[in-house]
Amino acid sequence: MRIDKYLWCTRYFKTRSIATTAVKKGQIKVNDTIVKPSRNVYPMDIINVRKNQINYVLQILDLPESRLGAKLVDIYRKDITPKENLEKLDLLKFSKDYYRKKGSGRPTKKDRRDIEDVYDNDSFFRADSEE
Repeated sequence: MRIDKYLWCTRYFKTRSIATTAVKKGQIKVNDTIVKPSRNVYPMDIINVRKNQINYVLQILDLPESRLGAKLVDIYRKDITPKENLEKLDLLKFSKDYYRKKGSGRPTKKDRRDIEDVYDNDSFFRADSEE
């Protein structure tokens, strides 16, 4: 089975074309070598997948016939990703929470007025403007 098709079947990528693009960019390695999308994979191969700033390491156990349900993925692959890489994922989630909530978009007029009120009432900024 082709590497791009395998990654799509095991639900690492939403579409096969996204998987193909990732392989072409060099984000996928098989047995520590950069490969082309047409490279065939076999059971017991080790795949390194760089996705969302995390390096996942997978071992192929078997080849699926077609795309799998999420619960069946573990039958065909073994995730041997080091714990340090998964801890990075937690740090990324915490850092994203620090910024504005997703979907809140640009500040509204009310937000802008509130920000201006903070600047107007702050003595630090008034002292700088008087000098």
